Amino acid sequence: MADSKIPHLNSVTTINDDGSHYFIHPADARGKWMLARRLVGLVLIAVYVLLPWIPINDNPAVFLDVENRMFHLFGLTLVPQDLWVMFFAITGLGFTLFFVTSLLGRVWCGWACPYTVFLDHVYRRIERWIEGDALARRALDSAPWSTAKICKRAFKHLLYLVVATAIAHVFLSYFVSWRRLYGFMHEGPLQHATAFGIIAGLTLVLWFCFGYFREQFCIIMCPYGRLQGALTDDDTINVGYDARRGEPRGTKGKVAGACVDCQRCVQVCPTGIDIRNGLQLECIGCTACIDACDEVMIKIERLPGLIRYDSYNGFAGKPRRFLRPRVYAYCVLAVLGLGSLGVVASQKARPFTATVSRSGGAGFYSDASSIRNIYMIRFFNKRNQGATVTMRLGRGTPPGYQLSGENQTFSVGALGEISRTCVVITPAAAYVGDADIVLEVHADPGNVTLDKTVRFLGPNPQSFKTPQ
Repeated sequence: MADSKIPHLNSVTTINDDGSHYFIHPADARGKWMLARRLVGLVLIAVYVLLPWIPINDNPAVFLDVENRMFHLFGLTLVPQDLWVMFFAITGLGFTLFFVTSLLGRVWCGWACPYTVFLDHVYRRIERWIEGDALARRALDSAPWSTAKICKRAFKHLLYLVVATAIAHVFLSYFVSWRRLYGFMHEGPLQHATAFGIIAGLTLVLWFCFGYFREQFCIIMCPYGRLQGALTDDDTINVGYDARRGEPRGTKGKVAGACVDCQRCVQVCPTGIDIRNGLQLECIGCTACIDACDEVMIKIERLPGLIRYDSYNGFAGKPRRFLRPRVYAYCVLAVLGLGSLGVVASQKARPFTATVSRSGGAGFYSDASSIRNIYMIRFFNKRNQGATVTMRLGRGTPPGYQLSGENQTFSVGALGEISRTCVVITPAAAYVGDADIVLEVHADPGNVTLDKTVRFLGPNPQSFKTPQ
């Protein structure tokens, strides 16, 4: 192989014996898998960049408005009191990832992880464009410092910083919106020191990770590679090497194995492993070795698929089980989480919310003629336009109850919040004990009606005497 360090199972290839970083310069692989990954990566980058621009209900598709404590997610607006909904989102998505991992191994890492997407499809493309292919980059590493080398390295890292800055700005736009961020950019950094500090710090972190740390992040810091050992089994589909067909390896015509030991699978690996040593912690399932090996097999007129997607049992010639208990368990848990999220989200998707609580003080007030309960209604307008609100007693309220100021209207501004005190009264003669009443809150525009059931309290009806 062109790199001097031979990968083995006793240590991580990208870490030298003295603990320093051994830089990997993976060669380019071409084939159907790499083309598919490239297309998926470009789509994901486009989604990341465009989501803050896509308006839904007058807000960006994803807008985590921390300043105003509102979180807009694809038309669903959540306030801090609604954040318990995220429990279902996190558990549902988490178990969905477990489900996919139990079926297809680290397909997330190789295909959809943001770190892999930006590293492989942006930063390594920049590096190849400036410094050349893998052989040229290795030669540049070993060459003495010269004007040409300094210029190439400086230009490369300058572009790294530009891309990191762009990624950081897009990230911040999820929290302050593009319009406000654009306004920040036209003003001095000290006028928006917090935003500027976040972008500057995130830019430096991204530049360090993508320009220097690289695959070390996946190996050292990301826990998912270690977690997959508990999620997969011998029937999980992973990128692997068919040792039954490939061994013994050697020159074509001299050995019976299909592997000609060309080292091409090692040269294209972005984490520096030899897939022929079996599934390893560093493997992210990027499929580069599949395309590289297939290309060689076609050239030497042998059947492709020596390295392929298959399970451990499949490589061993044993029957494969696609569906098995752990798959069913993860699927059920994922459906429960996402299903609960869907039900809750459909209820929270209304443009207005209202909460009713009992006012402080006594639970009720009574005299010889009536009994009164006082409630506090808090109304929150989630839309970017004002609303008109009307309150009245709704269906389900026992006869004889009245709402003070019923059908009076009040206004709530765009994204505004207002609290109102309301008094529910019942004549002493009609009171027969504690009862449930329904407060109906109607809001326009949108013709949305929210029903809130509350408990009406009073004295013991047996000891409460009405006047004669």
